[in-house]
Amino acid sequence: MTVGIVIVSHSVKLAEGVAELAGQMAPNVTIRAAGGMDDGSLGTDFDRVCTALEQADTGDGAVLLYDLGSARMIADLAVEAHANPLHAVVVDAPVVEGAVAAAVAAQGGGDLAGVARAAGERPPEFGAEEPQVAGESVDLVLRNEVGLHARPAALLVRTIASLKADVTVYHNGQQADARSVLALMGLSARGGDTIRVVADGPDAAEALRRIGKLVEIEFEE
Repeated sequence: MTVGIVIVSHSVKLAEGVAELAGQMAPNVTIRAAGGMDDGSLGTDFDRVCTALEQADTGDGAVLLYDLGSARMIADLAVEAHANPLHAVVVDAPVVEGAVAAAVAAQGGGDLAGVARAAGERPPEFGAEEPQVAGESVDLVLRNEVGLHARPAALLVRTIASLKADVTVYHNGQQADARSVLALMGLSARGGDTIRVVADGPDAAEALRRIGKLVEIEFEE
């Protein structure tokens, strides 16, 4: 089992689209769309959200993301009505980016708190200086045309999820935690750009090897 995800939106199509996108990053995670009203019109329906939450929570809990303010109210009410309110968390984050980050964290085996935290993580830091001595490092030239967009970033995160290593990626004066999809995407690293990967910890060398291999095979694209 994994932590599930519910997308609460005023629009049926928006909710389904976000769920589909996030599902591409996390094939083993239960993601449910709860968008619009029963007749397909715009709005948020309490019963639809409750049903989606029941389906998404397969035992490890579920994270709910929403598009607009009133959807937050419905999501909160659904959590209160859930069989176990402690098994559900409403996250205040951009719904698309948050859903993708949450899905990848859940796919990697994150617990409810970890998945919720991943969904709401901050973007990369600007003006970050690369450390002179901080573990092992490698410079890599991105070979795939689009660089670290959603799918490659998600694949990178999943690749090092089981390793005991702190990994940071530097690009153009920014730094990102290599376990955060949102942070990696925020680097705006494109094909042909050079990134520096710094790793520290027992599995640092393996982390660098795995990431280097991903770059070598162009993230399987």
